[in-house]
Amino acid sequence: MSEVRVDKISPRTESYISVDALSHRNLIINGDMSIAQRGTSATGLGNGDNGYHTCDRWRFAESGSPTYEFTQTQSTDVPTGQGFATSLKMDCTTADTSLATNDMCRIQQRFEGQNVQYLKYGTSSAQSTTVSFWVKSNKTGNYNVSLVNVDQSRIIGNIYTINSADTWEKKTITFAGDTVGAFDNDNNNSFQINWGLLGGTDRIGGDSSSWGANTDNKNVAGQTVNLADSTDNEWLITGVQLEANTVASSFNFEPHDINLQKCLRYFQKSYIRGEYPGATTNFGMVSTARIQNTVSNRPTNVFFRPILRATPTMTIYSLVGTSGSVSDVGTSGGTHARDEAVSISGSVSQQGLPYLISVSGLTAGDGFCFHYTADAEL
Repeated sequence: MSEVRVDKISPRTESYISVDALSHRNLIINGDMSIAQRGTSATGLGNGDNGYHTCDRWRFAESGSPTYEFTQTQSTDVPTGQGFATSLKMDCTTADTSLATNDMCRIQQRFEGQNVQYLKYGTSSAQSTTVSFWVKSNKTGNYNVSLVNVDQSRIIGNIYTINSADTWEKKTITFAGDTVGAFDNDNNNSFQINWGLLGGTDRIGGDSSSWGANTDNKNVAGQTVNLADSTDNEWLITGVQLEANTVASSFNFEPHDINLQKCLRYFQKSYIRGEYPGATTNFGMVSTARIQNTVSNRPTNVFFRPILRATPTMTIYSLVGTSGSVSDVGTSGGTHARDEAVSISGSVSQQGLPYLISVSGLTAGDGFCFHYTADAEL
């Protein structure tokens, strides 16, 4: 006899709802946009700015040679009465009214292959998935949303329509499972979901209504909106849920600490909450010992909790925000005005094993302190 764990009891029906039926059903991490470790605003996003800039796990992805620019923010503009406090906002700041044929811009989230095995892709039992989200824009029309089986280079897409300008609307789209190609069972990027913001003629003309090869003309198939055609344009999204089902359930709100823990698998920083990488601060991580002689290599222990997805890219910052430097506190301590160049040697791992920091310019008796970021994003 299987055990049924009780999550809550409905006061009206007194029915029991299993924890297993409710918990962890949302593949999306940070779907309410509440975690933003890197900062709350990033300006000038355009050609060559692929990556993560504000809300954790939400990637700005573009290709071609665009001339547009966007500002991305963690916004407090949210649908009324739905329980959300933040959204992700894209605001066009430099317009491009004539896109090149291969231009494309999307907002996406990526998933590890080992986290999506239960979708049973590559078998006759491949599960359908349903995405639901709240979206708002001044620009009405058809927008693309797609799933990509990265390991097999396959795609399926659909369109949603923003009907009313400057109005929060909830959208729900169901996708069939991919019976042809399985995901690799590893910690790499195997699966992703994309929201199109714009696409040139080579990106929009294909048919992605069923699973097929991920060709360029299917990337944002059916998209009619160019969100970059005016600096008046903006697009906001929140309450994103992707689940193995043919219907959308209510948004799976998670406690802030649990949401943060999921994000920390991909990105960690030594800065306190509310201080962002490169900020000026009076507090930093202090090395294990002062320099005792003229040798500048010092062992420094940094332990990642939780363990990162993979070996990260680490960036060291001085306390005045200089990348690639530490702050020299001198023999008496207490001053952080002097930046010294730094390099990392030794073995950095996803667990944050001890490594050596080589600092130029230090003298015997000097100590130093610093901040760091560790990026293991997909």
